[in-house]
Amino acid sequence: MKKRIAVLGATGSIGKSSLDIISRDSENFETVLLTARSSRSKLEELSKQFPHAVCVLADETNGKEKLLSAIAETKPDITINGISGAAGLEPSLAAINAGSHLALANKETIVMAGSLAIRSAKEKNINIVPVDSEHSAIFHLLRFFAGQDGEKKENVSEIILTASGGPFRNLTVKDMENATVKDALAHPTWNMGPKITIDSASMANKGLEIIEACVFFNMPSEKIKVVIHPQSVVHSMIRLSNGVIYAQLSKPDMRHPIHDALYWPVTTKSTLEPISFDSLTLEFSKPDTDKFPMLTYAWEAAKRGGLYPCAYNAANETAVTAFLEQKIKFLDIPKITEYVMQADWTCGNLDLETVLKADAEARQRAGSFIF
Repeated sequence: MKKRIAVLGATGSIGKSSLDIISRDSENFETVLLTARSSRSKLEELSKQFPHAVCVLADETNGKEKLLSAIAETKPDITINGISGAAGLEPSLAAINAGSHLALANKETIVMAGSLAIRSAKEKNINIVPVDSEHSAIFHLLRFFAGQDGEKKENVSEIILTASGGPFRNLTVKDMENATVKDALAHPTWNMGPKITIDSASMANKGLEIIEACVFFNMPSEKIKVVIHPQSVVHSMIRLSNGVIYAQLSKPDMRHPIHDALYWPVTTKSTLEPISFDSLTLEFSKPDTDKFPMLTYAWEAAKRGGLYPCAYNAANETAVTAFLEQKIKFLDIPKITEYVMQADWTCGNLDLETVLKADAEARQRAGSFIF
């Protein structure tokens, strides 16, 4: 029986990669829902390629309601959430509520309301499988060394997230002072959307992944490490209690973790190109937190918990939007985030209303700094 697949953010980089994997195995997958935020013409093209799928343009006018209703009505078996930013949170929760397993590329779901999403998934007996290449690597490594349900988690002493370092890896802070939007969008390894590409340049993307790893894998912030790895071939590693490190390697192609998420828990043959060791050089170095303070703020947010991760994300999203609109300089992004994080974001049990309220308040505080 075919698995019914919903692809949220179908016209973005994750969506395109997902549809490529689905198209390679039409005997096992059926696309039932495709969504886009604003790319009407691209969505119309996809509707011709997948004529049986419901297509939803989730624009500013009643877009969220249309999107959430479509998820509930189509009842997919697996929902691939490739929506960028905080806008992906409620669709993730809607997919879980609809009884759909979640192939999650939207890291903000876990950063903003991870405990809520994970609790809801357990109540519904739903699997959340990460699609970010780093968390996909950790997810599968932990299956081998910590057990299916983490019953042997004491075997793992560290999670090591790899980071490309982005386009400014070899620049000084002074060099970055006048960085343009074009400069920041020139990622040396990955082809991604503008927001996540800017996040990679500031290393806020890795900051979000630090928080996500803490929540998703139930690990304290001090056990989440980051290492710069420009080739993006080693997607992440774990260090066991005996000191030995195990890594996951593949070409820097998002179709690999998407493939694994769609077929999980089965490992199946892939037609994607494997890596070759014929001419492969791997480099690793320590991240410069003075140059990339978004890492430090993320570790602090993860340690404090509560609504601090939500505030971190909201501040960064607001700052990135302002930078893309050329209202602020690149180095203002961490300044704005630090300013927002200085407020009190402590909180007890998280619910959706509390999270959305904190998100709005953090964006307002960030906006007051900008304007």
